[in-house]
Amino acid sequence: MSAVMLITGGGRGIGAATARLAARQGYRVCVNYRADERSARQLAEQIGHNAIAVQGDVSIEADVLRIFREAEKLGPLAVLVNNAGIVDRSSRVENLTAERIQRMLAINVTGSFLCAREAVKRMSTKHGGKGGAIVNVSSMAAKFGGAGDYVDYAASKGAIDTLTIGLAKEVGAEGIRVNAVRPGVIRTEIHATSGDPGRVERIGATAALQRGGDAEEVARAILWLASAEASYITGALLDVSGGR
Repeated sequence: MSAVMLITGGGRGIGAATARLAARQGYRVCVNYRADERSARQLAEQIGHNAIAVQGDVSIEADVLRIFREAEKLGPLAVLVNNAGIVDRSSRVENLTAERIQRMLAINVTGSFLCAREAVKRMSTKHGGKGGAIVNVSSMAAKFGGAGDYVDYAASKGAIDTLTIGLAKEVGAEGIRVNAVRPGVIRTEIHATSGDPGRVERIGATAALQRGGDAEEVARAILWLASAEASYITGALLDVSGGR
């Protein structure tokens, strides 16, 4: 039976690229989405019978439990890609509202913790599982801080870096590897959401490779970290940023 990969926020952008690549590598894929049902279902249909699309908001515990139950219909979970996340309009910290901060942390941080928790329950040899891999999607914003744009988003990704390191040490002896990718500026819809659709080309030009990245370039790093080729790597933060 093919290994099962669950990708949260998998309907578009990096998540969708990861789903397509995972399917080409033989995984059965559960594509989670929060609101864009059309994109997620189209993606699952394109992949074929080895993929399903499951709605759910990762910041809601009941939704997370349902997402994992649905994913198990494909078989035992082998890989979790904690990709679901949001960004908001560019804003200085002095203008942030409590509502925005809470929403950012609920989806980007609490959601990743809840999904990691459920993955561990299923993968850990301590719980009768066969091991597995968790790949968290962080951001170079965690390193640079997001000043003047979205310090709240950067802070949420800093939490993902810490989750990656801590959880890797916690479950390494139970057959689970935990790593993260930290994308730089990547060509996805997220930049339009932040009100700066030209961000990729402008900031990408400052990277060592002098360009922004493509979603599939991040997907390749995710699939590599999830694979046996990375069997002695855990607790790592892999920058996929063109050298920025």
